[in-house]
Amino acid sequence: SVDCSFSRGVCDWKQDADDDFDWNPADRDRGDGYYMAVPAFVGHKNDMGRLKLLLTDLKPKSSYCLIFSYRIAGEKVGKLRVFLANKKTAPVWEENKGKDEKWRTGKIEIFQGAETTNSVTFESERGKGKTGEIGVDNVILISGLCPED
Repeated sequence: SVDCSFSRGVCDWKQDADDDFDWNPADRDRGDGYYMAVPAFVGHKNDMGRLKLLLTDLKPKSSYCLIFSYRIAGEKVGKLRVFLANKKTAPVWEENKGKDEKWRTGKIEIFQGAETTNSVTFESERGKGKTGEIGVDNVILISGLCPED
């Protein structure tokens, strides 16, 4: 497995230069490192912020599982979407509200067919809420299919 988390990960993360705002590091409650977040008050309604994970060494014709922690805290704070580079048009994962302030786990299967996925993009779309944040942390890529819970 490859640890792509932000505090100690080995992966290549890039802010998208063509979006409306950047994701920013935020300190974890426990004080051990940080996660990436978009506070609710950044930007205007429907503005987008994209954080891209560059994947360079994925083998063709194999499957991978991207596992990540996410939190959508606050009323109408916005949407979190995940796109794979070879399927630009539609998100492969999307969430727009949290039941509470808790961190949840997201899983995405990445199948390497004839085309290989060379990046994963986490996109935050600004809602109309004024408080809360969207956060992403603990991004891990493992070889094979996603495990059942």
